[in-house]
Order: sequence, then structure tokens, then C-alpha cells
Amino acid sequence: MEDFILTITLITTALIAGLFYSYACSVNLGLGKLSDQHYLSAMQSINREILNPVFFASFMGTLVLLPISAWLQYRTGISLSAHLLLAAAVTYAIGVFGVTIFGNVPLNNALDKFDLQTASAVDMTAWRTGFELPWNRLNSIRTIAAIVSLVLAVVACIYRPEGVAVGK
Repeated sequence: MEDFILTITLITTALIAGLFYSYACSVNLGLGKLSDQHYLSAMQSINREILNPVFFASFMGTLVLLPISAWLQYRTGISLSAHLLLAAAVTYAIGVFGVTIFGNVPLNNALDKFDLQTASAVDMTAWRTGFELPWNRLNSIRTIAAIVSLVLAVVACIYRPEGVAVGK
């Protein structure tokens, strides 16, 4: 059971790291080439659509599964794996979940209230300027944190001290 939960934990962590990485190296670059109006409209649409059960299952699941996996590894006597998973859990909780909830989400919520239909071109430029750079910086932080969490979880998965069998 511990190995199954650890595997699911690794999968959810990888999915979230991949999501933020894909934004950092492709989505944000493509959006950056759009006009102010199209950029703001696309971000409003993306921010609304990401609020779905599939995203929440992996985003929230990782937050819950990393500490559970750490505890299960500790309980079975694999303390280095437990410590690595605990470090992954803390990194994820602060660098991914915390940054998202206290950084990206407030920016997304503010943008959602911005009425593109009545805004002038000057207003759109000002909004984009105040949104794009901070949002991308925060995304870079959570991308790095998600990748660090993933690396820690992978090492925890492959580390097996001598004398401790997988599935023990």
C-alpha cells in the first residue's frame, strides 16, 4: 500500500510540475506575443477553465499526498525517503500551493473582474503591465518549487537502504 500511495504521489507531483513548466517554457511565451486585448482575454479564459476537477485533483492531491507519503515511509523505517518527502511536502506547500493561493490567484481574481468590453486601449495596456510580469515571476517561483518537489519525490522513490525491501 505504501508503494502504491508513493507512486500516486509521484504522478501527481509530476503532473503539477509539468503543468507549470509548460506554462513557463511555452504558454507564457506564446501569450506574450498577443496584443493587450487578446492577452488579457486569453488569460481570463485560461484562469476560468483551469478551475476544474482534474486540475484540483492533482493540485490539492499533491498537497495531501506528499506528507502522507512521508509519514508512510517514516512508519516503515525508510527515514531518508521520509525526510526527502517531507522536504518535498514543505517545498510544495510553500513554493507551489502558497505562491499560487497568495500570489497568482489574487492576480487572476482581479483580472477576472476587469471588463474588457468597456476598457480602453490605455486601460488594457496598464492592466497587462500590472498583471503579466508579476504573474510570470510567481509562475517561475512555483515552477522551480514544483520541480524541486518532484526531484525530491523521485529520489525518495528510488532510494532503498540495504536491508529494506520495496513494499515492506
